[in-house]
Amino acid sequence: MVNVTVNGVAVQVPEGTTILNAAKAAGVDIPHLCYLKDLNEIGACRVCCVEIEGERNLVPSCNNPVFEGMAIRTNTDRVRRTRRINVELILSQHDCHCATCLRSGNCHLQSVANDLGILENPYPADLVTGARALWPRDFPLYRDTNKCIKCMRCIQVCDKVQGVHVWDLSGTGSRTRVDVSGNRRIKESDCALCGQCITHCPTGALRERNDTQKAFDAIADPNKITVVQIAPAVRTAWGETLGLTPEQATVHRMAAALRRLGFDYVFDTSFSADLTIMEEGTEFLRRYQAGDTKDLPMFTSCCPGWVRYLKSHYPQWSDRLSTAKSPQQMFGAVTKNYFAQKLEVSPDKLYCVSIMPCIAKKQECDLPTMQTGAGRDVDLVLTTRELVRMIRAEHLHPETLAEESFDSPLGTYTGAGVIFGATGGVMEAALRSAYYLVNGKNPKPEAFTAVRGDANGAQGWTEAEFDLGGGAIVRTAVVSGLGNTHRLLEAIAAGKVHYDFVEVMACPGGCAGGGGQPQNRDDEERAAERGQRLYALDKCSTLRFSHENPEVQALYRDTLGEPGSELAEAWLHTDHNGWEMPHA
Repeated sequence: MVNVTVNGVAVQVPEGTTILNAAKAAGVDIPHLCYLKDLNEIGACRVCCVEIEGERNLVPSCNNPVFEGMAIRTNTDRVRRTRRINVELILSQHDCHCATCLRSGNCHLQSVANDLGILENPYPADLVTGARALWPRDFPLYRDTNKCIKCMRCIQVCDKVQGVHVWDLSGTGSRTRVDVSGNRRIKESDCALCGQCITHCPTGALRERNDTQKAFDAIADPNKITVVQIAPAVRTAWGETLGLTPEQATVHRMAAALRRLGFDYVFDTSFSADLTIMEEGTEFLRRYQAGDTKDLPMFTSCCPGWVRYLKSHYPQWSDRLSTAKSPQQMFGAVTKNYFAQKLEVSPDKLYCVSIMPCIAKKQECDLPTMQTGAGRDVDLVLTTRELVRMIRAEHLHPETLAEESFDSPLGTYTGAGVIFGATGGVMEAALRSAYYLVNGKNPKPEAFTAVRGDANGAQGWTEAEFDLGGGAIVRTAVVSGLGNTHRLLEAIAAGKVHYDFVEVMACPGGCAGGGGQPQNRDDEERAAERGQRLYALDKCSTLRFSHENPEVQALYRDTLGEPGSELAEAWLHTDHNGWEMPHA
């Protein structure tokens, strides 16, 4: 342990502790902008500088460890003046129209500037103009150059966590800026649209394409019947920036809020997650029993960020993806075909909206392969953040609303569908039903918990082997985060490992840590915590096997026939070779 003082207060901290964390242990929060634990500890913004007794220069607190007897001062006149000047210089190259910025009230820079009492800036504005400031507004990910503070968080997350290297620095000196790497345009890049750069951006420089007005327009259109679906992972996060406790932010209270917004029918994507298991599980068993997984595994296909990554980096393996559509797209296809028949309306009357923890879903619903004879499967995708903005726009107070059930006949779901939102959940749900399909009886619901992902493991992925019965020994792997995924795929390609079935989620922790989830100023990673809440919901569910979902059973009995039938193939499966991605 090391003994230090912070503003005269003695504190003892472990050896190697940074000044920033030592100060926190003493009850002092040092402001910072670029710092991101374990990823971006570069001291670039210099907002976290402090004075050290005996040192001539101020030092950044985020990347300097303490030493025995260190006397730290965070509140001297010199520190305050330097900190203020540094922030003023950053503001001189920042678009300070906060009233029209979606991060207003939840912005690191705004918070630091307010705390310093900066009401006017002595430095002239120096904003980017012309072609350098342009960005395609139809792309699901939007970047505002003039809100970027060059903290380089996006670069570090994309490089060190995701390994895609979409972002890089360009220019020199005062003209240095963050841009798409390799002198490319964003549409020409291999961006997976995972959105991790967005959730780790401290300002409004990165955001999703804002589609909230399209949703309001659809709700207001008397000729449209609006149908909304809620992804499993959204229920664990939607209340965070609304100030709701987990007990208040229930999925049925969210359903009530969506009805107050004006949506005609409210459903849970967990229903079509159960449906996905029926199709994907059946497809896997067919491939496995035919010997198709002897050399290479079948990969899950429910994560569009992962699909984009595979098509960019390992296009030769596109046929190893399950042909099953994602739960989002399956729900849309069933809505436009089956639900439209139930309502006795033309499919073009229905407008299907998805609330997703993901921005890649915005691109997925636009793919030319995501449609049936009834038209597009999904018409519009909103992120969790966009849902929160709509709730705020209507001045709703969800905590005051009574919980409401989902509509029928697409509203029933099982615990197996809910855990789709956590890494390992898709694999676990699939194995539960695969065991039933092989043996004609259910396993114990906890029989496959070994697949629950651990991105912090030594190799970066979780592997497990199961005996499904009848001589079916299945080797599985679960991975989340594209950096881990790259290492797994390289191991498979080199013949170092072999699996029959592999679940991949582009975002660390799965959809619970998706790029469309709330941005929090405390920089805490919440994917694991959210995932645990999903597993807890599964554990207390009365239905825990996808094949026992009565409304899924009714769909097959009344219309589809059986998993993998000709009609099921037409509605619920897709051709991954039907569209192109730029190669890495």
